[in-house]
Amino acid sequence: MMRRILPTAMALLALLAAPLAAQVALPGVQVPDPGGVLGGVTDTARDALRDVEASARREAAALLRARERDLSRLLRRNRDTIERDARGDLARRGELLATGLDMALVPTLNKAGFTVLSSERIEGLDLSVVRLGVPPELPLADAEALARRLAPGADISADNLHFQSGAAESAGGLAGTAALQAASSIGVDVGVIDGAPGPSVRVLQTKGFAKGAPVASNHGSAVASLLKSAGATRIRVADVYGTDPAGGNALAMAKGLGYLVAAGSRVITISLVGPRNAVLEKAIAATQRKGVVVVAAVGNDGPAAPPAYPASYPGVVAVTGVDKHGRALIEAGRALHLDYAAPGADVYGLDARGKPTKLRGTSFAAPLAAARLAAALQAGGNWRRTLDAETRDLGRKGPDPVFGRGLLCGGCAQKK
Repeated sequence: MMRRILPTAMALLALLAAPLAAQVALPGVQVPDPGGVLGGVTDTARDALRDVEASARREAAALLRARERDLSRLLRRNRDTIERDARGDLARRGELLATGLDMALVPTLNKAGFTVLSSERIEGLDLSVVRLGVPPELPLADAEALARRLAPGADISADNLHFQSGAAESAGGLAGTAALQAASSIGVDVGVIDGAPGPSVRVLQTKGFAKGAPVASNHGSAVASLLKSAGATRIRVADVYGTDPAGGNALAMAKGLGYLVAAGSRVITISLVGPRNAVLEKAIAATQRKGVVVVAAVGNDGPAAPPAYPASYPGVVAVTGVDKHGRALIEAGRALHLDYAAPGADVYGLDARGKPTKLRGTSFAAPLAAARLAAALQAGGNWRRTLDAETRDLGRKGPDPVFGRGLLCGGCAQKK
């Protein structure tokens, strides 16, 4: 009898352990014990699940440590252009952004040592932003607090940096571009906020919003090539990085959104992650008011990391990544809400030189989901209902915090 029961119990354990490995807080598991026959087996199962939980917590802690090491290294190398804001997040050195600023308060700010570096209205969004230079030698964190006291009616924030959410693993022996052939044609305009694609990834237009931009990047090339392989044919890219060490900042992203909206994008995909920022939040909201759907990756800092933005802004379609077996990426971050999953490992795109490359990260799930959303818009009707109808449910039945409403584009961008 035990020979018949043991494989079943072990299979149950494997089923339970797979999705749990991607979480930090794991639910308790109750296994019935018919007359004590399975006592030893269930004890073993519980011990194994505790081991899975402990392993997941260690992995989450390691991801957070790695995240902080990367940020600290970037700061050490670029202290002339980057510093920490009042929350400890990285931002452009010596500058603050203000929206809703009463210009009558500028003399008061000037007297305290602030200068107006520029006052601009962002194209396509009807959003005005004032760039303030902080008083010399005053740390950004202290300058934030002072500016808020002097201009209490304005939204004052640092110009926070945002980081790409994925990387190439290897070429994986893929030859040529045969595996990257596009799916059925999607004619809806799709915008990308990222680095610029290389010349092998042809898009309608690329415009720069950072020093030196546009500059071909591996990450931007991969994202754009994934959109094309999933069927998108009308793609525009806002390069928010260029050669600027403080690239990926909130103001550059807001300007990029405005450009893409004005150019006619109906879907915009963002595979970048940063902290909550007042200017970018307003830009996202203005983009949505124009009828444009924003898709964003949840990042790769693990489930114990702070909520990822822009994925966590209201109304943004937040996307996580899974591997080819439908398992959540262990490094997948989190958002305040989760909409869908898409392939984020074992997928292939092009690098800046046009070389096929194996990719991993939630960065690469977002454009695949965005392509399906664009296809749903092209079909007409309610895009959410259309997407929900084509998802494959993963994890527990119905929407859940690990996979959202289900898997989109399950076979997309895989090696043929």
